[in-house]
Amino acid sequence: MPRRILVLQGHPDASAPHLGHALADAYAEGAETAGHMVRRLDVARLDFPLLRSQHAWEHEPVPEGLRSAQQDIEWAEHLVLLFPLWLGDMPALLKGFLEQVARPGFAFRGERTNPFMHKGLTGRSARVVVTMGMPAAVYRWVFRAHSVRSLERNILGFVGIAPIHHTLIGGAGQLSEAASRRWLTQMRQLGEAAE
Repeated sequence: MPRRILVLQGHPDASAPHLGHALADAYAEGAETAGHMVRRLDVARLDFPLLRSQHAWEHEPVPEGLRSAQQDIEWAEHLVLLFPLWLGDMPALLKGFLEQVARPGFAFRGERTNPFMHKGLTGRSARVVVTMGMPAAVYRWVFRAHSVRSLERNILGFVGIAPIHHTLIGGAGQLSEAASRRWLTQMRQLGEAAE
């Protein structure tokens, strides 16, 4: 059955294509070939301020430039979030984007006594694709994939997105042509399956 998929590119550099862009293209190509509906969102091309207070997060409106991003997230049944690992975590621009769009009243709803009572994005699944310079096994087993786990538990899971799967691609700067082709093939297959 066709699914609605949002491919969210979290690389903050829009000046040149990166491995994450090729992976996003392959995923979208596989999904579209299989008949899924795909929308794309490139965080680096959006203009928005960073949140600087709890009051702004709770009471100020979402910036005009991010309302369509919230509409795309609401439209999607499956989210694919791609980003490079920078200083052990997602790039700051992507974190700032998530803070802006995951607002009360959209990402979760509640009552006066418990503003987090109802998760606003249930019924959606996600795949997180992270590229990194270090070997993925080192990130997974030595560093316990701490930032990906935090994203999955404290942001995506917190707003009701489940199940969440991830793909970790290590040695991104030194991938051979054959290894790159294998990753692109895997992304196409995941896109076809909408996983």
